[in-house]
Formats: sequence, structure tokens, C-alpha cells
Amino acid sequence: MILKKVPGVPAGRRSCSVRWLCVFAAGWLPFTASAPAQSPTWTGSWATAPMASPQNEAQIDSRGETIRNLIHLSIGGRALRVRLSNSYGAKPLTVAEVHVAMSGGGGAIEAGTDHRVTFGGEGAVVIPAESVAVSDPVALQTAAFADLAISIFVPAQTDLVLTYHSQAIATNYVAAGNQVALPTLNNPSKVNNWYLVNGVDVDAGPHAASIVILGASVVNGTHSTMDKNRRWPDDLAVRLQSLSPTARLGVLNEGIGGNRILHNNTGLSGIARMDRDVLNQTNATFLVFSMGTNDIGRTFLPTDPEEKGVTAEQIEWAMQQAVWRAHARSMKVICATLNPYEGASYFSPDGERMRLAVNRFILSSNACDGIVDFDRVTRDPAHPSRLLPAYDSGDHLHPNDAGYQVMADAFNLEIFMH
Repeated sequence: MILKKVPGVPAGRRSCSVRWLCVFAAGWLPFTASAPAQSPTWTGSWATAPMASPQNEAQIDSRGETIRNLIHLSIGGRALRVRLSNSYGAKPLTVAEVHVAMSGGGGAIEAGTDHRVTFGGEGAVVIPAESVAVSDPVALQTAAFADLAISIFVPAQTDLVLTYHSQAIATNYVAAGNQVALPTLNNPSKVNNWYLVNGVDVDAGPHAASIVILGASVVNGTHSTMDKNRRWPDDLAVRLQSLSPTARLGVLNEGIGGNRILHNNTGLSGIARMDRDVLNQTNATFLVFSMGTNDIGRTFLPTDPEEKGVTAEQIEWAMQQAVWRAHARSMKVICATLNPYEGASYFSPDGERMRLAVNRFILSSNACDGIVDFDRVTRDPAHPSRLLPAYDSGDHLHPNDAGYQVMADAFNLEIFMH
């Protein structure tokens, strides 16, 4: 990680030296003057999987643009830090100013909560290509399920590929010029993506930890209610908060719509994402592995000869690879069975047989430390290859809010207590 001063942006109290960069790269972050006096114990409270924005999403107004991302924490803490991603940038990205505040709803910020975010003491940061920047600690105390507004000013730059997350299922805002400190943005546009920000850690104390959920659109929460945080990982976080032994467990949603385990489709494959999206998460001690339906469905999609097919054995092998790699980091792994999907656009009888074979492997192989049987709780008993109508969003692939809730309720929380 290299930090640079940006011309025309006021300098903070600290500049970067060679020694500073060395310790920063090693993962150690000193406090700014406004940070709490005690040593922090960082744990991931919110995350999203980075993706490469299409060209029309990467155009920056000539005056620069303010992006106000609204994010929903899973656990709170006495301080926080923000992670910005240029993972898909082919060139360094200049970020001129960042602020964080409590959300006041509708794109506004709560009065008296606005904080300037710094990087090595500087208000601006140049993030190298294919890299990330982790902020200095911010002395903003938060509760579980706090809603934050993270406002980022990106000056005009050429040939950008902004790292973002598509289908946030949350309304965010983009406005021309530097408006990061304004309580309400002037003439903003609404967007359903998160830009640049892809993680928030909180200082939740020495007994906190996080759960990473790796998956595709069902993990991402497709067809859950907009702006209501009704994805099943959100519902799981609520359950965890209800019990004292699990109340300090953060939930990190690393779902990407359309994602596959073994082949790149929307974003890198699940196996390729293991290092960046799972193993590098802050204080992560659990992995929930919940994907495979896209691999199966596209294997038997006759209309697209470019689709790369897989076998049940290849999916099982990939799952074992994920388990072994997580175990090497002392993480426990919970594997999820695949929901029924008859009626979806890429359903086929051959695909259904493969889904059942993969589910049998998950239930009988003892490859994982725990199992959550999504298939059992979401299927229609009268037609087991279909979602129960009460849980079907309408496309026969993605659950609705009630379906996502029953998936969260399917977890035996005792596995997270050890």
C-alpha cells in the first residue's frame, strides 16, 4: 500500500515516511489524535464483494463526484475504520476526501455525527491499482445494526474502472462536486450499487469475531425488500444478537449475483475469491459456504454454447478446497445445501439430479464442521424440486423475505459458540 499526498488537498498532521509505509503494509495501523486511547481489537462488521464496474458506471463528472454509500452494520464498537477498494482499477485511484456519519435516512446524515476519515493522517489517498486502503481509526461509537453514511469525494480522472458492488438492494446517492460534509446532498442521483467502500471494521473488544458468507445472488439477497436489510445474512445477524454468547459475531456478506464456484461469471469464481473475500477478512473465524446453483444451472443451459459445464464431483472438490483453505486459517466451515429451483430459467431434470447429488455429499460426507440444510426448510413438501410457494419471490430461484428468514432460522447457533 502506498499513500501519497494529492496536489491541492490540505495536508493532515502526519505525512507518510518509508517506515510508516512498511508498518502500514504489515497491517498495523496507529491511532490518530482523535482515536480512543485503548488498543483496538478490530472485527469485521460489514463487507461486500468487489466487482468491476462497467464503463458507463465509471464516468466521473468534470467537477468530481460525491458518492454517499449507506451501509448497515451487524455489530457495533467504540471506534471504526473504513476499507476502500481499487481492486479492479488498472491505474491508481485518487480519493480526495472521505467522511463517515450516522445515517439520518433518505441520504441525509445525522446532525453532530460527521467525522473526517484519514489515511495515515491525510485526508486524501491515492490507492494503487488492484489494491485497497484501510483508514485510520475513527472515534465514532456505534451500536449493532447502526446505519452509516460513508461519503467519498472522487475528483475527475480519466480511464477509470471503479470498483463497486452491483445490486446493493440499498439506495445510495451520487452528486456532483465535493459534498461529503453536507447534511443533505444537493441534486443527488439514486443508485443501487455500493462504490469503492467494501468493508467496515469496528473495535468490538477481544471476544468479538466475524462470520464470512460466500455465495451468489441468494446470499446477496436478490428480491429481498429494498432498503429493509432482509437478506438472510441480515436475518442471521439479528438472531446472533439475540443471544449473549453470539452477540459479538459480525456477519460479512460476500455474495455476488450470478457468481459461480469454478468459473468466472459475474466477478471472479468462488474459489478465486477465497483469499480476497474470505481469508483476508478482519478477525474472521467462521465461513458459511453457500453456492453452486449457478454452476449447475448453466451446465445444462442449451442456448449458450460458451457456458462451461461442471460435474457434481467437481463442485464437491471445490467445496473441499474451500474447507481446507479455511481450516488452514483456523476457521470453522458451515456448508449449506442448495435450494430447489424448478421453474427457474435454467432448470433442467439433469440439473436437479446434480443438485440432489451435491446435497447428498454435503449431508453425508463430514467434509464440513457444520451443515445448514436450506433445501429442507425452503422446499415444497408436495413438490420437493420447487421452492415452497410462500417462500418464492416469483422467479422460482430466489426466496422472498419470508424465505430468507426461514433460511436464517435454519442455523443451529450452537456451532458459533465454540
